[in-house]
Amino acid sequence: MLQNQRHERILRQLEVNHAVKVAELAKDLNISESTIRRDIIELDKAGKLKKVFGGAVPTAASMVSAYTDVAERDLISTEEKDRIAKFAATLIEDDDFVYIDAGTTTHRMIDYLENKNATYVTNGIAHAEKLVQRGFDVYMIGGMLRPMTEAAVGASAIESLKRYNFTKCFMGTNGIDIRGGFSTPHISEGAMKTAAIQNSCISFILADHTKFGKISSVTFAGLDEAYIITDKVEDPAYLEAAQIKQIV
Repeated sequence: MLQNQRHERILRQLEVNHAVKVAELAKDLNISESTIRRDIIELDKAGKLKKVFGGAVPTAASMVSAYTDVAERDLISTEEKDRIAKFAATLIEDDDFVYIDAGTTTHRMIDYLENKNATYVTNGIAHAEKLVQRGFDVYMIGGMLRPMTEAAVGASAIESLKRYNFTKCFMGTNGIDIRGGFSTPHISEGAMKTAAIQNSCISFILADHTKFGKISSVTFAGLDEAYIITDKVEDPAYLEAAQIKQIV
């Protein structure tokens, strides 16, 4: 196999799996591990991937390694987020005990809520404020506040959250990936999201199409642990890997 053919195969594998290992590539391509290592080094120098111990991962452009602030994120995919939020709000039923995660799409969801026979719990400061202003019964999770996301996190917040048994939770995410699951850049926020999903009968991830194919630092749930509500799915592989509702 020619070098350019090997490079093309490596990049294609990386695009699909979002991480590749030297040993697996060598077996798949039926060539030596030393040859694969040289190929990865060359592709790394060309900026087409990032070499790591034992393999390679996508370049930073494909990773979600840090948060932007709330105001900046709220300006991204606004029409799509509105459609997702509006549909999600229709899923609330009488006597539901609902957890609403901090996030820009979940925040928009509150604008469309109508059911005042449900009870709401949130770790988002702005979310709690808007729920109170709209006359809903709401409980605020206490804990350490993160200025970047305006969310309560930490050990005390998780202990508080674990005392509740939610009928439904509505979560945000920074990345959705077939292997990487649902992910977020911050460890404490990831732990909160995991606890909320584990303490909910049904979990929904609210995410526009730009979140697909992205991996962030911390996986908080697998694709089989929640329903995805999104505007569209461009890669049909996700339709087989997850339960998805597309709002067109």
